[in-house]
Amino acid sequence: MKELKYAEAINEALREEMERDERVFIMGEDVGVVGGIFKVTKGLMERFGEERVRDTPISEDAIIGAAIGAALVGMRPVVEIMYADFLYVGGDQLFNHLPKIRFMTGGKLKVPLVIRTQFGLYRYTAAQHSQVPFVQLMNTPGLYIEVPSTPYDAKGLLKAAIRDDNPDVFFENADLYYTITGPVPEEDYIIPLGKADIKRRGRHVTLFAISYMVHVALKAAELLASEGIDAEVLDPRTLSPLDKKAIIDSVKETGRLVIVEPDIKTAGVGAEIATLVVEEAYDYLKAPIIRLGDEDIPAVFSKPVRDQCLPTSDKVVQAVKTIVKVLEIMGGQTSKKRSGKRRKK
Repeated sequence: MKELKYAEAINEALREEMERDERVFIMGEDVGVVGGIFKVTKGLMERFGEERVRDTPISEDAIIGAAIGAALVGMRPVVEIMYADFLYVGGDQLFNHLPKIRFMTGGKLKVPLVIRTQFGLYRYTAAQHSQVPFVQLMNTPGLYIEVPSTPYDAKGLLKAAIRDDNPDVFFENADLYYTITGPVPEEDYIIPLGKADIKRRGRHVTLFAISYMVHVALKAAELLASEGIDAEVLDPRTLSPLDKKAIIDSVKETGRLVIVEPDIKTAGVGAEIATLVVEEAYDYLKAPIIRLGDEDIPAVFSKPVRDQCLPTSDKVVQAVKTIVKVLEIMGGQTSKKRSGKRRKK
């Protein structure tokens, strides 16, 4: 094992896949000469040349469209879209063409394309550079969605996405690029898409957390442990395919669920997860599900106001304590036990 920063793990995944398969190439705004505005593709143009690391005009629609064409003729393009907000600029290609081609051709045509993009919660870049469009993509059948939270996951998931024959949207968190370091194997490895990971085992409550919020949840779990509450932290790693079994199994064990997401709470990913649990594990719930997410306003530039809008470890701790209080009032009974007391209609 070796220690890599989150950004370094992504860079290494790109380099190794380009060395392994000559069909893999990178294209996007400033990915070549500059090495990306966050320096994630630094050194790759020098290593592989301008043919395989291509700077493009400022047109997300053209970038994604050109990549679709390249993928259809056998290449494996990796596109960088500078900010997740700009995915909407390439919306016609991203939503109306890319995810549907394989379906409409009965599987005869494949589109092995990866779109890398990033979002940052704590750079305070205001309303047009702070959006997290997870749920819009989850609502688009045909797209795979990766949301790594660690260097290990970032490298393994990106390599798996590049080798995948489906179109993938790979969400990187810019707040993690150079702030966290973690162990990464020296040897080649991939992480299977659609396989969640338990970042911390626990018995009393499941904390379902996405991307950066995994670290928020882990800190909250440490604080809760000091008060005798054992929290399990579940990282989905991919939102599509979604590891539904891992989520249900965890909730069945703990009986409680707090969802911590970095995007807007209303109609967000957490709403889908909560519905899944209610549909498939309702009888195991010992308390109401709690969702923590961003406020229903465009992201503001003010740091103090922005910090108030986002989930924090303290907010997670308070949410869990609310569930514990509910349990005490109800005598710790599960809904399954209570169901027998319901009056017959």
